[in-house]
Amino acid sequence: MLPSLRLANAHRPLIRFLGKRQWPTKPEEQHPHPFAPPEAKEHFADFLKKFQSSPSTTQAGSTSAAASSSKSGAKGPVYQEFWQAPPRLWKHELAEWEIELVQSGGASLH
Repeated sequence: MLPSLRLANAHRPLIRFLGKRQWPTKPEEQHPHPFAPPEAKEHFADFLKKFQSSPSTTQAGSTSAAASSSKSGAKGPVYQEFWQAPPRLWKHELAEWEIELVQSGGASLH
């Protein structure tokens, strides 16, 4: 069998990209989602003011996170450590049947 000359017609992908990749040098200006409800679009500036004035949870740590969640209308107390919560919410040792249930993927053993 003779070798074919298909090498001359190399595969050309059907998709074509226009121009080179260019990434923006600064982030896009914040704006409401185009399909947001009209009342959300109207009050977006107020939201940005509140968002920018609130303490960042990544900088201040978990203390400000707990404080901000209590201000934002979280129901009930916010606990800093697990022992401050009621004992029913503490982590507990798993029973053998609970371990088997997890290992079986929740399938019934009956």
